[in-house]
Amino acid sequence: MTASDPRPVAVVTGATGGIGRACVADLARDHDVVALGRDAAQLAELDALPHVTARAADLTDFAALPGVVEGLGRVDVLVHSAAVAGRTTVESASVDEWRSQLELNVVAPAELTRLLLPALRAARGTVVFINSGSGLTARAGDAVYAASKFALRALADSLRQEVEPDGVAVGSVHPGPVDTQMQRDIQAALGNEYVPGRYIRPESVAAAVRAVVDAGEDAQLTTVSVRPRAEAR
Repeated sequence: MTASDPRPVAVVTGATGGIGRACVADLARDHDVVALGRDAAQLAELDALPHVTARAADLTDFAALPGVVEGLGRVDVLVHSAAVAGRTTVESASVDEWRSQLELNVVAPAELTRLLLPALRAARGTVVFINSGSGLTARAGDAVYAASKFALRALADSLRQEVEPDGVAVGSVHPGPVDTQMQRDIQAALGNEYVPGRYIRPESVAAAVRAVVDAGEDAQLTTVSVRPRAEAR
């Protein structure tokens, strides 16, 4: 890319969360970033950053999603970071809990990807799904969240085969526990002491996303696991 070329464009969902915000900051170094989120105060902070445009978005308002991405003529990178978690057993999970997690964690990224596929195909772009270790291994008490993340992995794997002939790369990043508000809420619900040093920094997950984005024309990183180092715990 020469100095006269326009900067590539990245769209990041969940931009006001810990991982999403770290991805926005990292990608804004050499992309124009459209940051999607719900927290108005944090969106205002993001909008003030160089090369970042913040847009308010309720990703589960599917009728409004086309308006959220309206005007995006170019999309080189799409990062799906928005997610909701909640530990519950199959026996205790309500229908509303199933619906809320599946809608945000699976249906929303599927629909947003569908809307942006023409632009991604034109750019021979990259789609990155922020998944979870729970998308690889399900445990007791994690039924709803794990099911949504297993479904998200299936979405990514199917999409990859569908768009690979068009030059679009698709990667899944599977972090272990990350130092975010979501993790704080989970540990609080379990009655555990919260020790930030036990968890992966959001910036480390953003670095894994960057590796997927920068893999090059001859390769794609399809499944990236990110785990905390033992000595950091």
